[in-house]
Amino acid sequence: MVRVGQLRLSSNATDLSLLVSDWWDEINESTKWQDEIFFFLCAAFALVASVALIQLIRIQLRVPEYGWTTQKVFHLMNFIVNGVRAVVFGFHRQVFVMHPKVLTFILLDLPGLLFFSTYTLLVLFWAEIFHQARSLPTDKLRTVYLSVNGGMYFIQACIWIYLWINDNSIVEFIGKIFIAVISIIAALSFLVYGGRLFCMLKRFPVESKGRRKKLHEVGFVTAICFTCFLIRCAVVLLSAFDEKDASLDVLDHPILNLIYYMLVEILPSALVLYILRKLPPKRISAQYHAIR
Repeated sequence: MVRVGQLRLSSNATDLSLLVSDWWDEINESTKWQDEIFFFLCAAFALVASVALIQLIRIQLRVPEYGWTTQKVFHLMNFIVNGVRAVVFGFHRQVFVMHPKVLTFILLDLPGLLFFSTYTLLVLFWAEIFHQARSLPTDKLRTVYLSVNGGMYFIQACIWIYLWINDNSIVEFIGKIFIAVISIIAALSFLVYGGRLFCMLKRFPVESKGRRKKLHEVGFVTAICFTCFLIRCAVVLLSAFDEKDASLDVLDHPILNLIYYMLVEILPSALVLYILRKLPPKRISAQYHAIR
């Protein structure tokens, strides 16, 4: 009886596995499902881009006397990243079949690099606050930010140029590993400076004005960004080692693309924009730091 029960259980598990596999393959191979999923991603990215643009305009109307503050640059870059993603997924049928293949890599990877630059801008802002509070020099922080980002774009451009000249699977693999590396760097930078700022704010007196709100802002944004960059690193590594079943650069993996971009860009961007939605006060001091 036990053996019969075990056989039935095993058979049911196998049938369920085959059913899920057939469902997954059917959606992935369906042109209709591909179009609907990628157009949904297009609409979602366009919505987030619109929110970022509206917030940028509201900030400019509130403090027109100030130039490009950190907050304004952050919202502008969010608008650009999500706007480019919306265009790419809106024209997905043309993007995923481009020749040479490196053009597809550029259109899919460049917004990811811009996303890195956009959100490490928050790390720079937090690092400046932390250093100022500890009376530490801050003049080198922007240099480090620009150097890291400049080096990232330079290395990635070299990878793209090589792939343009010689479509090499090893270099393509190296390119994915590079994306994974910069993703884990971003995740760790949020953990380090977000964690430091969170601990510093936690030590402030309870009666400090806005302490609880700032504590929640830093804690939530740190958790969201750390998680999204960690997931990006894991999925890109999986894609690098299992290109056949886990590639994000092909038309016939729409479900994987949907899950990936929802978790690593759309939801994190929407949540962070919501958390940092507060407008700056109309009258501000010369020491105004824009992201609040």
